[in-house]
Amino acid sequence: MPLILTGSKASLSEKYSLSASPANWGMQLNIPEDDDDLHNPAPRRDRQSDHGGSFLTVRGLANLGCLAILFLGILALLYVLLTLSQFLIHHHHPLPVLVTKPSHPVFFPRIKSFSGFPLISHFTTKVQTTQGGFNLGGVNATGQIADIPGNWGLVDLDTPKSAYTKKDYINGEDWVLVFSDEFNQEGRTFYPGDDPYWEAVDLHYWGTNDLEWYDPSGATTGDGYLKLTLEAIDNPDNNHNLSYKSGMLQSWNKFCFTGGLIEANVSLPGDNTVTGLWPAIWTMGNLGRAGFGASLEGLWPYSYDHCDVGTLPNQTYPGTQTPLAAVQDGDPANLDALSYLPGQRLSACTCPGESHPGPVRSDGSYVGRAAPEIDIFEAIVTDKVGMVSMSAQFAPFNAKYEWFNTSDNLIIPDPTTTHQNEYKGGAFQQTTSGLSLTNQICYEGNTGCFTTFDDAYITWINDGKVAWTLMQGGLKADPLTEIAERPIPQEPMYIIANLGFSINFGGIDFENIKFPATMRVDWIRVYQPASAQNIGCDPKGFPTTAYIETCVFFFWPFIPAHDLCVCVGQVQGGLHES
Repeated sequence: MPLILTGSKASLSEKYSLSASPANWGMQLNIPEDDDDLHNPAPRRDRQSDHGGSFLTVRGLANLGCLAILFLGILALLYVLLTLSQFLIHHHHPLPVLVTKPSHPVFFPRIKSFSGFPLISHFTTKVQTTQGGFNLGGVNATGQIADIPGNWGLVDLDTPKSAYTKKDYINGEDWVLVFSDEFNQEGRTFYPGDDPYWEAVDLHYWGTNDLEWYDPSGATTGDGYLKLTLEAIDNPDNNHNLSYKSGMLQSWNKFCFTGGLIEANVSLPGDNTVTGLWPAIWTMGNLGRAGFGASLEGLWPYSYDHCDVGTLPNQTYPGTQTPLAAVQDGDPANLDALSYLPGQRLSACTCPGESHPGPVRSDGSYVGRAAPEIDIFEAIVTDKVGMVSMSAQFAPFNAKYEWFNTSDNLIIPDPTTTHQNEYKGGAFQQTTSGLSLTNQICYEGNTGCFTTFDDAYITWINDGKVAWTLMQGGLKADPLTEIAERPIPQEPMYIIANLGFSINFGGIDFENIKFPATMRVDWIRVYQPASAQNIGCDPKGFPTTAYIETCVFFFWPFIPAHDLCVCVGQVQGGLHES
């Protein structure tokens, strides 16, 4: 049976509970009270009484004024604390902070110890520039250049005063020295972060099938020279499974120049009768980094500023075999195709909003950008005679790789020492090259003397004399391939020095070549007209910094070109006056 409880007393909650409706409480609820008008909203009455109101009253202004005074007082206090802390720091007086954990109180110096410092420093600290070769600091507001302790200025302190100016080889005008490195300091190293202007790479230069690994240890200074040493390795397991190790030095994104004259005084490695070594000093546009394949895909070796078929893959119209000159009489090693290039990635055809470093013309179109290459020299031994190839690489290509080498555009002052290179290009590059006799005793295996190489407006100098000159007319429009003219490179160019080893460049005489072999560079100097100095890797007319920062993965050495060819993100430069 269920248990039933009866006669229990009401609980307190039941005894004192009230109905949900106040009308059931036994009270008169509709009796007017004197203060009802304060609680009953009446919009029409309120608008008639206060006319909308205003915060600009004496009381309101007083309240805001008090808040403003409190805020300014807090800022003033923080400023005083900041000034005091900086004064004490600069005068070696520590700000004390009490540490209570030890057995007796100990005072330690404390810097920037108040919470307002990050906020103030954010608005008061001037971000230092890294533009050009100046690195941190650059030129200050009064036009002064920072005096870096030691010998780290743009012009080496060891450069003789007599080399501060040089006459232009073409017009005889005086040009001024804008950069020099004499390499006199003993034991310099070029690992990342070691040097403000140079960095030795750590990679395999797979693009030209090199047999060596470029290691930073292969580039150093000694006896007053930069030394790039190629050596055989006993255990390839300790050298990335390669049997040779060498050095490549680059000024990429550290020092660049646009136009001018670059000179290098060099003693070539090896012997002038033994083939195999590939020493070179050359320049490249800062948008691409030598050895970093993804950064060069679609940029090297272009120098082009038109929107036409020259920017397209293979230099052909999509889905066609035209122009005819682009599909016949080309590279015999590549089915006679003229070009296997993927197309110019940063072309003048770039659509608004697509990734492009700029600049932008006033009509909204982009300036065509790329990473062109100019070789000051590449040394080679042919028929037991030492020579240097002095060249520039271009894209898009002329029909049959034949540039307009008329007497007006190809100038060779001394045909007994220099002649046009028979190699004119292939599916991946067109070259304008002159082969010039070297000073046959200036090799490591001979007297080891030095000879001077340079280029200016693509005039190449060998052993202190003009070797040959390429005029802009040699790169004019080609109606057969339907391309427009290609300009002499206008990009900010950085410097590369390396000692390579590859069967791609003239073959290798393994029986007679000797290791180690060392290319010695006495000095490198850059000159420009006094009225047209343009140094720095991010010039206003041809910016590179924003693009490099946005497409940073292009500059990872282990990413092949074919794996990455599109930069995700938007980069745009300023206006360019056409």
